[in-house]
Amino acid sequence: MLRFGQPLLLVLLSLSWAQTAHLRSQIVGGQEAVPHSRPYMAALKMDGGYGCGGFLVDPQWVMTAAHCMSEMTVVLGAHDRSAMENTQQVIGVESYHMHPEYDHITISNDILLLKLVHKATLNKYVQMIPLPKSSSDLPEGTPCSLAGWGLIDDNQDTERLFETNVTIYSRRKCMKVYPQLNDAMICAGSHNELRDTSQGDSGGPMVCKGVVQGIVSFGNSYPPGVYSRIAHFLPWIKKTMES
Repeated sequence: MLRFGQPLLLVLLSLSWAQTAHLRSQIVGGQEAVPHSRPYMAALKMDGGYGCGGFLVDPQWVMTAAHCMSEMTVVLGAHDRSAMENTQQVIGVESYHMHPEYDHITISNDILLLKLVHKATLNKYVQMIPLPKSSSDLPEGTPCSLAGWGLIDDNQDTERLFETNVTIYSRRKCMKVYPQLNDAMICAGSHNELRDTSQGDSGGPMVCKGVVQGIVSFGNSYPPGVYSRIAHFLPWIKKTMES
């Protein structure tokens, strides 16, 4: 399993299709989010500091990427991770539920559910984000947004939440870059500017029209990036959270 101890950790993967990709852990070319405008965001604190991001999908459940698997504590209601904001709720993890078919080589089925030791207190600063209601794929050009903490650009560090916009790529176009693309993945980026193809912290949400549709997963240093397609996992998510 991959363990993240720093905000930016690029993991080179030896992939069977002879391409080199890396796991995403930064926002490039975005802008600082309005404080607490994304109350579903979760910062995941691991040994050595913060690592991945995540998002609240139920008062007692946080979703993130499987490649983020590590011992962690969840921080909800944060904007500036370095500050002791009175909006923050720090909650331990009771159990970790990685997708049983997660493949750390291909990064397929890159989804992890965290059951918190107790329910979060929902308020103005801590809220859930809706999951998709059907398994339908998103059409090309659908506008979406990303958010995350950590590095912005190559050498600029920040502890505040940043955000950026992307649009959905068609599967046909994306498979020219990632031939291994499967139904559990979805692509997004910018058709025009490289800086707009930025990826948020690994495990963070890709939000489209108020619904979380993707989990930041992996990609090259050019558009598009690859996300775990949440709609594909709805039966597993329901079964896991109910059990």
